[in-house]
Amino acid sequence: MELVSLYKCLCDVQRLRILNLLKEGPLCVCHIQEILGETQVKISKQLQYMKKLGIVWVRREGVWMVYSLPVPVHPVLLANLHCLQARSDEFPCFAEDLQTRSTILQRYTDNLAECPQVVYQSATGR
Repeated sequence: MELVSLYKCLCDVQRLRILNLLKEGPLCVCHIQEILGETQVKISKQLQYMKKLGIVWVRREGVWMVYSLPVPVHPVLLANLHCLQARSDEFPCFAEDLQTRSTILQRYTDNLAECPQVVYQSATGR
């Protein structure tokens, strides 16, 4: 991963919010879309940009596209995500997004047919 490209990626609030969400575990595009209140097209464009740079990974689970951070996470990306998390007072949307993520995943755990189990397994530790 080229550092200049990584830092260009981190200069967009929407991409930072997506990375903040994925730091907690994998998510379907539909979850990210719902959490951020954006259209599927906007979210998919951001995810494709980050995928091309190797900042996120994607895998197909049935009809769903599930995105996650790569393993291992690039140390510079991880350091920047930790820094942003530590400064959450300056970025209240990050904490709000994580709360919404938790609420959405809890809502869907009762109906696993709506999304792939891999998302819920990572959220609940099952």
